[in-house]
Amino acid sequence: MNIYTATIFTALVVLTLVITYVAARRSKSAADHFVAGGQLTGRQNGVAIAGDYISAASFLGVTGAIALTGFNGFYLAVFVPVAYVLALLLVAEPLRNLGRFTLADVLAARFGGRDVRAVMATSTVVVSTLYLVSQFVGAALLVRLLFGLDYTVAVLVIGGLTTVYTMLGGMLATSWIQIVKTTLMMGCAVALFVLVLIRYGGNPLGVFQDALDTFGAAAVAPNRSSALAGFDQLSQVFGLVFGVLGLPHVMIRFLTVPDARAARSSAITAIWVFTVFYLMIPVIGYGAATLVGRDEITAQSPAGNLAVAQLAETLGGGLLLALVAAVSFVTILAVLSGLVIATSGAIAHDLYTQVIKRGAVSPRGQLTSARIATLATSATGVVLALAAEKQNVAFLASLAFAVAASANLPALLLTIYWRRMTARAVLSGMVVGLVASVAIILLSPAVHGPSAPLGFSNPALVTVPLSLLVSVVVALAAPARGETAVRDRATFGALRTKALTGRSTADLPAATGQPT
Repeated sequence: MNIYTATIFTALVVLTLVITYVAARRSKSAADHFVAGGQLTGRQNGVAIAGDYISAASFLGVTGAIALTGFNGFYLAVFVPVAYVLALLLVAEPLRNLGRFTLADVLAARFGGRDVRAVMATSTVVVSTLYLVSQFVGAALLVRLLFGLDYTVAVLVIGGLTTVYTMLGGMLATSWIQIVKTTLMMGCAVALFVLVLIRYGGNPLGVFQDALDTFGAAAVAPNRSSALAGFDQLSQVFGLVFGVLGLPHVMIRFLTVPDARAARSSAITAIWVFTVFYLMIPVIGYGAATLVGRDEITAQSPAGNLAVAQLAETLGGGLLLALVAAVSFVTILAVLSGLVIATSGAIAHDLYTQVIKRGAVSPRGQLTSARIATLATSATGVVLALAAEKQNVAFLASLAFAVAASANLPALLLTIYWRRMTARAVLSGMVVGLVASVAIILLSPAVHGPSAPLGFSNPALVTVPLSLLVSVVVALAAPARGETAVRDRATFGALRTKALTGRSTADLPAATGQPT
């Protein structure tokens, strides 16, 4: 730590605490805590959405993966803008028109009762926890670099700060912090991009040529060492594209705007931010490999998570290192806060309020339960992060995407767009997708290393089609009949009208007598 590090780090932490304090004074209800009262503009929310993904997984993990593995690492990022185009076309408006606080609210708009809500809430907790761990690991490594703290102490510090941000400021504070940190992060990325180009005489292809000369063709071309490795890579891309549409902490951001038009604006803004950011990432990643060196990168972090920080020090000395590391740290804190809100929302709003208490909880009670759930979520993230220190944070995040694509996406799309979908089919598909994807991860090299029972780590290419198939088969094999079928058709018609037009919930007939 030097004077630059201490000054910049302290200034940014103080800034985020001030933002949290101001937001806390305005966050008085459950709606304020979970979805910022639905008062963000489309452009504000779009920048905040971009901030949810331009995080440890992207700025640290992806650049580190490119530096160490070459072109293969770029697969972790290149398809993100594509994913948000799909989000714009398929889910942005329906989610805004159907949801209230969580993804489970969307399913409950068609399928009342507690079972569907409980399963979606459980899936939300699993997915968000996986992603939470990747962010904790990245933040802890940065704190260790900045202050020389032990990894365990760093994780505990981060857990404490995340809890403060989330409990006091809620989604409003998280959104404001995301907007500020996304602006700063883009500034850091542009600075590194320009400095790398200066080293190569302004030629953007020079860094790729240098990587080719230094590391060989494998560094700048797709590299598949075996059929299973190629399958794993394709599965990872598949999971990243479709997993975005099922990530709870990203999808609930479409609930923070006042209407469907703002939801569309959010997605379009995010796409532009992603496009600019990811055009720079390959140059930064290869710049780290050639200017810092792979041996130096792995000496600091075997997974390459500190490659960006090392490149900053090489190009701009202690000042740029301090700026990049401090901004990256604030970036991760904001993402962590969003993840904790999504998880605590599933626990407090879905599991506690709707499933256990059957809706008989006051708004103040929901807010209190959300804050209790925040403590539990942060504590769980801390414990799991302690066991995942040596994993690449982008890879950890990709596993969360795979589970989200497997468990959440088929249920959401079929509920919104398919008339013959049933509650039983939703439950079957989600349970199969969730259990199968987690089981494959637990049996994969990501957990067991080279001796793993399975030869691939990313389950998406297996489990997403499986979940979709199970949902369709169950819906066709056991369709609703009689009065239930008539009621379901009426409910689906009203749901489609509301999804497309945003009609009030009073126009939506109840699917069952259970609260939604």
